[in-house]
Amino acid sequence: MSQFSFTSPSGSNFTLFYHSQNQNPSKFHVFSPFRTSQPSPSHPILPPLCSRELSSSSPLLEEKPEPSQSSSKFDPQDRLYNDEVADEISTTKKSLEELLVVRRPVKEPYGEDGDEKGEEISEVEDSQERNGLQEEQPSSLSFPLDAGLKKFAKKVPIFEPSRLESGSAEKPLKVNLDLALYKAKILARKFQYADAEKILEQCIDVWPEDGRSYVALGKILSKQSKLNEARAVYEKGCQATQGENPYIWQCWAILENRMGNLRRARELFDAATVADKKHIAAWHGWAVLELQQGNIKKARNLLGKGLKFCGGNEYVYQTLALLEAKAKRYERARYLFKQATRCNRKSCASWLAWAQLEAQLENNRAARQLFEKAVQASPKNRFAWHVWGVFEANLGNINQGRKLLTIGHMVNPRDPVLLQSLALIEYKNSTANLARVLFRRASQLDPRHQPVWIAWGWMEWKEGNISTARELYQKALSINATTESAARCLQAWGVLEQRAGNLSAARRLFRSSLNINSQSYITWMTWANLEEDQGNSVRAEEIRNLYFQQRTEVVDDESWIMGFLDVFDPAIDSIKRLLNLDQNSYYKVKESTSDTISGDNAERSTEESAGPSSGNVNDNNIDAGSGFDLDDFICVMLSLDPSKLEVQLATSLKDPPNIARTTSGVWRPSTKTSRTSSIKL
Repeated sequence: MSQFSFTSPSGSNFTLFYHSQNQNPSKFHVFSPFRTSQPSPSHPILPPLCSRELSSSSPLLEEKPEPSQSSSKFDPQDRLYNDEVADEISTTKKSLEELLVVRRPVKEPYGEDGDEKGEEISEVEDSQERNGLQEEQPSSLSFPLDAGLKKFAKKVPIFEPSRLESGSAEKPLKVNLDLALYKAKILARKFQYADAEKILEQCIDVWPEDGRSYVALGKILSKQSKLNEARAVYEKGCQATQGENPYIWQCWAILENRMGNLRRARELFDAATVADKKHIAAWHGWAVLELQQGNIKKARNLLGKGLKFCGGNEYVYQTLALLEAKAKRYERARYLFKQATRCNRKSCASWLAWAQLEAQLENNRAARQLFEKAVQASPKNRFAWHVWGVFEANLGNINQGRKLLTIGHMVNPRDPVLLQSLALIEYKNSTANLARVLFRRASQLDPRHQPVWIAWGWMEWKEGNISTARELYQKALSINATTESAARCLQAWGVLEQRAGNLSAARRLFRSSLNINSQSYITWMTWANLEEDQGNSVRAEEIRNLYFQQRTEVVDDESWIMGFLDVFDPAIDSIKRLLNLDQNSYYKVKESTSDTISGDNAERSTEESAGPSSGNVNDNNIDAGSGFDLDDFICVMLSLDPSKLEVQLATSLKDPPNIARTTSGVWRPSTKTSRTSSIKL
């Protein structure tokens, strides 16, 4: 037996053995590294390389059959060898088919062009299969790893320049949402609502799961009186967040309350508390709704639950304190105000409400100290400067009141209320011409502010300008004839007509005012006095009886006090200690400033020292305060020169007014006018 070796086109080595005695090269054995048991033709055929004309990524294997030699040349004694050779040839061909596969990689770029090229390639392959140019390979002959890589390469390209450049593959970072929300907030402050809405809509498209975009967009739409659109935004937000965002529920509830849908508002507040029972704004907003409807007991229950789940909160304590003050339980009101200021020393609203309580009780020195605390907590708060200025003016400190109102106007140049109060002070203590200048500037700042027109009309009536007063009253009613301000305007107009001798017009105006606010004691008594002056004592008595019959008196009993802490779990004593509440705290409240307080609460002792004593301190002396230097405060905190306030006020009145834009950009009278606004006198 002899042997010789050869190398295949793929680089594989093969060795052939044959019998040298017959010198028949057809009798040989082929040894290859792979064996199969499948039969094959009697002669090994080496497949050529794939043709370059076929641009396909799948392997092509072509065979050229060679003429087989006649079996008659074989000797019968070599039949055994022939069978072995046949097996070896079959094994060799099968191995070569698996090894000698030429694959041409196809570069598949990502994008639309790459997809089109892939479709063209698949069409070429299909056409080749139809034309018989490509033999279909069995699945068992292809490597599974190559097939998996091929699928992976089609789905996830290695290089993606278009996606990386455009940035459409990945969601932007969350910081972009924060920046977009801040930009929309700034645009809304500048009354550029269209641009703000566009930004917020884009935020909703990219981050639909974030509730802040829905809240901001809904508030902007509400400011423009697009209530139905705002409702749709809130509903969409609740669906996108799967009802787990309490802020959206709360804003939606406030919107429904504004639209008069009280039942729906209660349901939405309830949904907000279910979404997050620690959402204090929902509890407080729901309680305010019940207070507006006269449900005092329900409101107290809701506020108690807010304290139970959320802990001490300044707004809850403040609301409870106002309820106590309304019920004339002043010691408890003071205690609750103190708790509110302890929760937040910078709560200007709490200090201011407490100061108004003391001013009502004529504890002037204590009220002044609390006003000082209020402006220190929020130096630019317009309400603090306004209430404090009016307080000092009512006490006869005209210069101090004028100074405080001027400071408030300097830091809030677009607020018409400060100019309105300043105009009334100037009218009473100076000249009507200066008051007219201030009223005119206030009306230019906000043409839809009804109290400015009403106060201006009252001044013109006092000056004897009846026709001008009627025009100003008419303008106030043209804004909105259904508000509390409209009721006061109608009452003042009725008094004007009564003094002018137009009794029938005065009666119509009084009746229209009571249609808006039937609880106005002044309007009922003014109408009764009119009838009594005309000799209609029976009619006057009927009017008084009507007032007492329709009066809604809210009775607030003290039973809630004993059961106030029942909303707390008796086992959770830590919550009671946190809130610093006990059963006797409402009855034994030490209001004196000499309370012993630990050294680590020295800052809190400063707050309590500002609190008033239970006694009545009638002290109108401005210097009898707590050592607060107003001039130094406004110089440091507000950068104002105390000696140039009057000059700055005069300069601001001469400059073109910075008119506050309305929701539509142009002031127009409201279409909601009642029959009382069109009275011809």
